[in-house]
Amino acid sequence: MKDLKLIALDPEDLRVLSCHLQDAIIRVGDMAYLSREMRFAAITNRFDWEGAVQTEQAEGQRRRSGLRFERVKAARVLGFDLQNKDAVLELLALTFDPAEEPSGSITLHFAGGAAVQLQVECIEAELRDLGAVWRAQSEPVHTIDE
Repeated sequence: MKDLKLIALDPEDLRVLSCHLQDAIIRVGDMAYLSREMRFAAITNRFDWEGAVQTEQAEGQRRRSGLRFERVKAARVLGFDLQNKDAVLELLALTFDPAEEPSGSITLHFAGGAAVQLQVECIEAELRDLGAVWRAQSEPVHTIDE
């Protein structure tokens, strides 16, 4: 499977990134908001859903990936401590809530109700695999509450 290189410039593109990032593991210390550069970046260990579906592997893979958002005016965290650099979060989804076009907020939703909310001038994001690939210890499982 080739390394993934995707950009997002609108809400539909962001949904594609969200699908590829579902169940990504992110260490709190691997996230950074660079206010001067108006950038938020994170290193993720994403579950390779596309590879799992295409190859019907018995065991899935994880890939080291970089996630970057540009034109970020502000960032805030909810439900976790930024000082706990070794804490691990499981990313569930990315969403966009528009404000005055093209600005709005992008939210990274994590398991357990934690979140990172980014106030952006517009959607400008990139997801790029960084080369490292390894067998996942387990495949993520989701239960649906009725």
